Amino acid sequence: MSSNLPIAHGDITAPTPQNTPLNQAPIAQGLSRPTVPDISEDNEQEDDGDATLPPAAAMLGLVQNRLSDLVGKSSGYIESLPTEVKKSVEALKGVQVKQNELQNQYKRECLELEKKYLELQTPLYERRNAIISGSEAPTVEEVDAGIQASLKDDPDYTPLANDPPSGPAAIPEFWLTALRNHIGISDLITERDAGALKHLIDIRLSYLPSDEPKPGFKISFHFSPNDFFENQVLVKTYLYQEEVGYAGDFVYDHAIGTDIKWKEDKDLTKEFEIKKQRNKNTNRTRLVRKAKPTDSFFNFFSPPTPPAEDEDMDEEDLEEIEEKLEMDYQIGEDLKEKIIPRAIDYFTGKALEYDMLEEDDDDFDELDEDDDDDHQFDDDV
Repeated sequence: MSSNLPIAHGDITAPTPQNTPLNQAPIAQGLSRPTVPDISEDNEQEDDGDATLPPAAAMLGLVQNRLSDLVGKSSGYIESLPTEVKKSVEALKGVQVKQNELQNQYKRECLELEKKYLELQTPLYERRNAIISGSEAPTVEEVDAGIQASLKDDPDYTPLANDPPSGPAAIPEFWLTALRNHIGISDLITERDAGALKHLIDIRLSYLPSDEPKPGFKISFHFSPNDFFENQVLVKTYLYQEEVGYAGDFVYDHAIGTDIKWKEDKDLTKEFEIKKQRNKNTNRTRLVRKAKPTDSFFNFFSPPTPPAEDEDMDEEDLEEIEEKLEMDYQIGEDLKEKIIPRAIDYFTGKALEYDMLEEDDDDFDELDEDDDDDHQFDDDV
């Protein structure tokens, strides 16, 4: 997947040079401030007596916990400055406001540039759809260009005969195959979903109009008539906040999905089970049919709702909703940036090579110099 995406969250006070912790505060990665347990004087004495940790490791852990407590808290340094110096600090904040305004303008103009090139690409997307659906035949030039691209990727590729295509030839289950070849989305698609996704005939990208209060984009899934739902188009809309975030990028605000009009007994997001109930008074029994939520790709159109800033949630629930939001926004971003523009690479599986490289990079952590020295001869053992 692509890099982590910023999500809207409450205000976080940036650490000053005097209170910056060893581990950088996650300014754009969480839904709330990082929380760490308070360390009391009694706990410190108990930790010192922990025989399971080496003294150096125990001390390092204690220092890190102490520094983590300082995230977002004032060290008193700024408050101790002379008044004239404080005015200079405030002036720098004013300069930063103007920098932020320019960055916001820059990102807005980048978005307009994306819209411009999407419009230029639209005829190519329409041509792609015509070939996939079999409504039009490919040209000799298009086939030859594809063969040359295949030879460039694989010198051992055996080219097809360069005869003119005899006519249109639709590609069955093109989009279902492309989605299944995406590392994240493939995990969402169940066998039951595949029956409906075989009717997926196109996925299209569009941007919200420039006069909308919040910028954003839409992913539209177009379906042929099927036995599962009445909708011909299912849409997922992603909205950004009006201003860019601390890191200088757009921050996701929330997402909206289409209300799917399921046909009777065809709701893929639910499982139905028959339960027997007994009447306490008459002792008679009856069969009751109950629905319960189940995993499905189509849950994508019922996105999780970000918690309100003043909503009180325990840490586990907050982490769970944060994980769901990150996954939802990541899939939207991958559809926009990867699958739609490079659909043929996902259909053939070529894109998997690059996605796997990204996944492998994410599996490695940065090593301290001491750790690196300790393992410098591992390859020679």
